[in-house]
Amino acid sequence: MKAIVFEKHGGPEVLRYTEVAEPKVGHGEVLVRVRACALNHLDLWVRNGLPGVQIPLPHIPGSDIAGEVAKVGDGVTRTKVGQKVVLAPGLSCNACDACISGLDNQCRRYTIFGYLVDGGSAEYVRAPEVNVLPMPSRLSFEEAAAVPLVFLTAWHMLMTRAGLRAGEDVLVLGAGSGIGSAAIQIAKLAGARVIATAGSDAKLKSARELGADETINHSKQDIAEEARKLSGRRGVDVVFEHVGAATWEKSLGSLAPAGRLVTCGATTGPEVKIDIRRLFVNQWSLLGSYMGTRGELIAVLKLVEQGKLRPVVDKVFPLAEAASAHAHLERREQFGKVVLKV
Repeated sequence: MKAIVFEKHGGPEVLRYTEVAEPKVGHGEVLVRVRACALNHLDLWVRNGLPGVQIPLPHIPGSDIAGEVAKVGDGVTRTKVGQKVVLAPGLSCNACDACISGLDNQCRRYTIFGYLVDGGSAEYVRAPEVNVLPMPSRLSFEEAAAVPLVFLTAWHMLMTRAGLRAGEDVLVLGAGSGIGSAAIQIAKLAGARVIATAGSDAKLKSARELGADETINHSKQDIAEEARKLSGRRGVDVVFEHVGAATWEKSLGSLAPAGRLVTCGATTGPEVKIDIRRLFVNQWSLLGSYMGTRGELIAVLKLVEQGKLRPVVDKVFPLAEAASAHAHLERREQFGKVVLKV
């Protein structure tokens, strides 16, 4: 089969479109003919190399996968050949206390397609049946691939970790990103007032079209100052943070007393500082969030099927042009998701 493979870490130039062996399915596993695979910043980090993480080489990236079932292994009972599916991106042991409790993203063996195991930037990918979910019928393969990781992560951050409530103000950083475009929609669905940031007026226009009530151009305006103006000097109830060092201080400065900051990423760097006196005097909550559960993804897919949430696809590249797709994402030119068509 054809696949995107890298044998060493580096820039987009290390990605090769080449022939590799087709995966063999085992007991309880499914072989999916990949039709589309969306990119995430995780793909860039894995390709560049992560300190202290041994990525198995050669490696096939890609976490967000949509396609058709090509083969099923022994023990597969509910998945049929030819079925259109999306894959839950998180892989867990399915046997520990966390998994049995439905908290699979807390499994100690948890990983993600395209991270420590081969992913979906290929013609075929092997998956446990438990990760195979019906594809929303209203979507194309490219749209379906744009759903799992960002909508699952944003849902877990806002609804599960931050406990977002109707009527609250939420600041969504990086509205042009896949996860930012998902967060705007989820927050609006929850009945919140959404303030979104981006670095261009074009992206802010798209954010408003998705439902953002107010916008901040962070290339021209101070995020914290504008967030306070837009909230009557009070600050926002929830900050949706995934940028890291570059926005951390402004995120804290945007919070209302007893506000919650929820974070899942550090695209501009992981090292930040905080005066803990500000933390306890303001009674802030700082919440870490990592992916989400398969149960949450099932709930999200139902809302997508009902048309209440919709994936945003920025640009589609052929699989063979994965290096160009990676470069496009690295330049932060997109609004929404960048997708590889297989």
